[in-house]
Amino acid sequence: MLVRLAQEKGLGNLMQRILREARGLTGAEGGTFYRFIDDGDNSRLAFSVVHNTVLGIEAMINEGQDQGWPPIQLYKDGEPNHRNVASHVGLTRQAVNIPDVYDAEMFDFTGTRHFDAAHDYRSQSMLTLPLLNHEDEIIGVMQLINARDADGITRPFSPEDQATVQAMAKFAAITLDNQLLVQSHKDLLDAFIQALARIIDVRSAHTSAHCQRIPVLTELIAQAACEDTDGVFADFNLNDDEWYELHVAAWLHDCGKLATSENVLNKGRKLQKLHDGFESVRARFASAVAVAQSDDEKAALRDDMEFVEQVNRGGEFMSDEYKARIERIATGTWPDAYGEPRPLLTEDEVYNLNITRGTINNEERAEINRHIDITIDILEGLPFPPKLRRVPEYAGGHHERMDGKGYPRGLTRDQLSIPARMMGVADIFEALTAKERPYKPPMPLSQAFTILRRMRDDNHIDGDVFELFLRSGKWRKYAQDHLLPEQDDIEDVEPFITGDA
Repeated sequence: MLVRLAQEKGLGNLMQRILREARGLTGAEGGTFYRFIDDGDNSRLAFSVVHNTVLGIEAMINEGQDQGWPPIQLYKDGEPNHRNVASHVGLTRQAVNIPDVYDAEMFDFTGTRHFDAAHDYRSQSMLTLPLLNHEDEIIGVMQLINARDADGITRPFSPEDQATVQAMAKFAAITLDNQLLVQSHKDLLDAFIQALARIIDVRSAHTSAHCQRIPVLTELIAQAACEDTDGVFADFNLNDDEWYELHVAAWLHDCGKLATSENVLNKGRKLQKLHDGFESVRARFASAVAVAQSDDEKAALRDDMEFVEQVNRGGEFMSDEYKARIERIATGTWPDAYGEPRPLLTEDEVYNLNITRGTINNEERAEINRHIDITIDILEGLPFPPKLRRVPEYAGGHHERMDGKGYPRGLTRDQLSIPARMMGVADIFEALTAKERPYKPPMPLSQAFTILRRMRDDNHIDGDVFELFLRSGKWRKYAQDHLLPEQDDIEDVEPFITGDA
């Protein structure tokens, strides 16, 4: 029995095991395991596991989803709640053994009577005892109902029953406390990495929530792979530890952006530095218009200014024709305060306005790309335990390409794990469909899927992951939760997979 307790993984499974073993030792037909929630005057015992073999109940209950099992408060109106037997045991840390709850006067069993009436049941003998950690602090309460003898007749819990279960509870409490400690460390790690992700997201309104959406998308794709029973991913599966490893990696995939300049992260216009540089350009055009010699010259200047304003948004591809026009506009002049002619556009402005796609120039792109090197350096420098050892590989591979032309390490498909390939698709899909990008309207799914298909055909992203994502329908769940309704314009995904769309 002690070995079985020690081998259980997960708090829920362990609490199930503790209750099941206690029932087996005493012949109890039912029982409840309460987990202690330390919250000051709002401290409570949360129903965690409920068993009853007569009623066919064997349930695990998550706090906040009480499913008709509301928590028991240890204090009411600031006073200790000794009227409920479970809260009394939690407060006093002393076991209570009751032969028949209907005869007990010290405790209020109104709730028990209501339960019995609703289920045509009869609660009789009850043994309630605390689970204490190594510091003699309450961590849970276990309650057993209706001990039965060899003939199946309900009997009181004997002193031997109580002593046996209390001895087991001491070891069970140690095991439970160890798992609670592990869980508290995981909760702290989760809170820390999610705080980091939020810090990264709030640094740039243009990519806000990106770090929070990638875990959602990556885990949706991984779920689809785990559910695939006869396709490419039929042999793919993740256990609890591997799910958590993927979860941590997805949240940390862009942690290196903490070292990226906010000016670059927030560059929503081609001429933007600390502010949008187009306002300076507008003032120069206004000065040039003021000294223009004819209405035609003024109209041409205004047309050029509107063109520069349009190009500055970075929302469209810059053809050679567009670039040549920017070069021509730059040769125009405006009179400064001393009457000296100055170029309408500086060399730096021409360079930035002629960015082929988007708003980021080559040097800024290199600075942004450097974030993945920093991410890998940070993660490889952390003392991850063995169960999280692949976090750096998962998080650091989302900018690699299947043909080896990605960065930072130029890895090929065969050198990348399946989770890393999944994260690569998730990262691109989120960037394409994000609704906060200032240089483009929210992209409809049809356009995003078309781009992803081309990237698959160019051996940029993993084709199997792409097809899994589309055919599984996981994208629809993401769209419902994170995209605008008008972005979902898809009826059938097959044309986007076959290339017929």
